Amino acid sequence: MTASEIQSNVANMKSEQLPVPDDQLHGWTHFLGLYAGEHVAATEFVIGATFVALGATTQDILIGLLIGNILAILSWTLITAPIAVQTRLSLYTYLHKIAGDSVTNLYNWANVVIFTVISAAMITVSCSAVRLLFGIPAQLMWYPTNGLFVLIVVAVGMIVVLVAMYGFSAVAEFSSICGPWLVVMFSSGALVLFPALSDSVLGRTFLTGFDDFMAIGDASIWTGVNSAGEPGIGLFEVVGFAWAANTLTHFGLIDMAILRYAKHSMYGLCSSAGMLFGHYVAWIAAGIMGAGTAALMKSTIVELDPGDVAYRALGLSGYVIVIVAGWTTANANLYRAGLAAQAIFHQHPRRQVTLIVGVVTVAIACFPFVFSQMLPLLTYAGLLVVPVGGIVFAEHAIFPRLGLTRYWSRYQHERRSQQGIRSALNEGDRAVSIEKLRNVSPAVASWVAGLVFGFGLNALNVMSFFYLFLPTWAFTILLYTLMAKWAGAGADYRTEIARDKKLNEAIKAYQAKQSRQERPLAKDTSTFSRILKAVAWTSLAFTLTIALVVMFRSPNMVSYESNSQMFYTWGFVFTITYFVAAYWALRRGKTRHPQRKLP
Repeated sequence: MTASEIQSNVANMKSEQLPVPDDQLHGWTHFLGLYAGEHVAATEFVIGATFVALGATTQDILIGLLIGNILAILSWTLITAPIAVQTRLSLYTYLHKIAGDSVTNLYNWANVVIFTVISAAMITVSCSAVRLLFGIPAQLMWYPTNGLFVLIVVAVGMIVVLVAMYGFSAVAEFSSICGPWLVVMFSSGALVLFPALSDSVLGRTFLTGFDDFMAIGDASIWTGVNSAGEPGIGLFEVVGFAWAANTLTHFGLIDMAILRYAKHSMYGLCSSAGMLFGHYVAWIAAGIMGAGTAALMKSTIVELDPGDVAYRALGLSGYVIVIVAGWTTANANLYRAGLAAQAIFHQHPRRQVTLIVGVVTVAIACFPFVFSQMLPLLTYAGLLVVPVGGIVFAEHAIFPRLGLTRYWSRYQHERRSQQGIRSALNEGDRAVSIEKLRNVSPAVASWVAGLVFGFGLNALNVMSFFYLFLPTWAFTILLYTLMAKWAGAGADYRTEIARDKKLNEAIKAYQAKQSRQERPLAKDTSTFSRILKAVAWTSLAFTLTIALVVMFRSPNMVSYESNSQMFYTWGFVFTITYFVAAYWALRRGKTRHPQRKLP
């Protein structure tokens, strides 16, 4: 192939098929904000309450969640980020280069199922706040018990569907400013409700030391007894869930799509913004808010839904946190589900496919069991895609060390397409059978075998299902490596590798030319935008300050009621102020004038 033909092929390739160019890479602060925004969501209300219902102890929560989330951070940093930075490709593109259409289509179907269910759960969570406005009782059964609740789900759900179809970019931008506010509001909710919880346990609204916190936690939050009155989960299970909750994105490598824009693989450590400030703080805060609400309402945490908890902890801001957090998360995941479905039914437009997926999502959202079972759903979703992560990890990180060739399957397919498959009839039936066996995709076979292995371990109850992803991942890596070597990964592909090298050089040259032709956006440094950002951050600081006043300046229940009412009023005012100022600043930055690049 001539140089001009290679350049023509590169120009006709879709941007998603190309590695991310150097001029589109981001610094570490970008990823801190991104992970904080994505991993502080409405699910934290559900998961925080789940740990209470499962009967973890206070010590296990404080230590186990810390260990598990640190392991998750290391998984992003040591597994996902290096592959993403070295290839600059999304998992979808890299998987297609490794295994072709068959595995990619199966993977897209898995994503449709996973993201549809997660979107449905988030719609249900948002409706748990909306139902309070209409006086609808909490939906605690696996099926809906109120017709008006179903109508609310349909109304809220269809808004989510329409936004995912037509206006997702605006919602994605809006979601980027939600992270700091969500962290502040989760923390504030726990601070506001803790004096009431302390009064119900210790008979006083203030703490004298950390021992008081532990005593309150053991007595009324993480008691070590589950909702059935039996001994609950231990440290091992708490660590496992905190680690396994995001296997979909780190061991499953979906976050290659994000981290391919990182300048360095160590930016995987930026996931700590989501894991430590998001999951660790938010899950603990959600447990405190749930227990505090239960104490004030003379109820139990299993009889409350996120709407009850958020409203009691944050007042009107509670409506906002549940609706916004659920809505933005649902939109993002429904958009992903629509993209995955459109990749399967590529002859249909994305909006049409998203609409069909959205209708199914809304139907599922009518059944509250979806959000109440988020903990096992997230774990099993991760188990479904972990074998794919194992296949990609094996090909990228292990094959070069064993003398096997990356992308061997594509090279083999190209060679057969160019040369034709030689007839094996003159070699006997056994040769034909072996050739047919070799044509079976090792990736498909390994994925299916990995699923059978993982879910088989679960059926046999060999180990805690929180840790099933580890042996499943290792099993798939071993099996795929052996099958790929037998199928031809160890053959000589020097000609194909050389051709790929020329193509990659042509891609870099093309991207460098494009970069020189484009004009980068000038940074928005206007005084007014700076004022807007200052107003936004000051609003968050004032919100947290008032919450601290409620926590540490309420010597009795009379002053606590007064202080908490002050927080409910001003917390809502500062919430509105924050979103107006932050979103206004964001829009000004988006409409800034481009700056011409010097020659």
